[in-house]
Amino acid sequence: MKTIEYFYAAYSGYAYIGSAVLQEIATRAGARLVHRPFVLRTLVTARGNTSRVEDAVYRDYAFRREIERWAEYRNVRMLGRTPTYHQESYETANRMLIASGETGEQTDRLAHGFLEAHWADDADLSDRETLLAIAASACIDGAALIEAAGAEEVAARHRANTEEAIARGFFGSPTYVVDGDPFYGQDRLELVARALEKPFANDWAPTS
Repeated sequence: MKTIEYFYAAYSGYAYIGSAVLQEIATRAGARLVHRPFVLRTLVTARGNTSRVEDAVYRDYAFRREIERWAEYRNVRMLGRTPTYHQESYETANRMLIASGETGEQTDRLAHGFLEAHWADDADLSDRETLLAIAASACIDGAALIEAAGAEEVAARHRANTEEAIARGFFGSPTYVVDGDPFYGQDRLELVARALEKPFANDWAPTS
């Protein structure tokens, strides 16, 4: 069975835009979608991209014009602006996804639910009651997941995902990996679909 490793953060706008398409691609290809939530801000710092992300001109283009075009193209609901609580912590949401399991329909539903609620409904992913409501809408026991998310084993997995994203030279969220070949950004999803059918020629190795 083919596998798609899905490195993303629970609050990532571009992960949201590609979420439904990614799940359709995996289903169509009979591929196993493996969720690898990680701390995006840590990766951005490690790549030395903090100043770019904080630049007002870049943010206006990347997180306003570009994101609204892609939202229209993918036909997804979008606020049309950065969510109100975008700078709050999303660690519990990430860890709930890890606790729900790396694969399976439950994790797929929860991941999409978090992303959509944040970017389409302005949800605060740092708020416990909001997380419980999103989980409930996906027919998931959110209270049990929040409790499981507090386990050190889950925290360790969260750290490991982040460290692995840095070590493998990823740039941000979402990053999809097929047979070791990384595809950064939801605008590469058509290439992901092709890679599942026929791998691309590859003699490239990332710079360490």
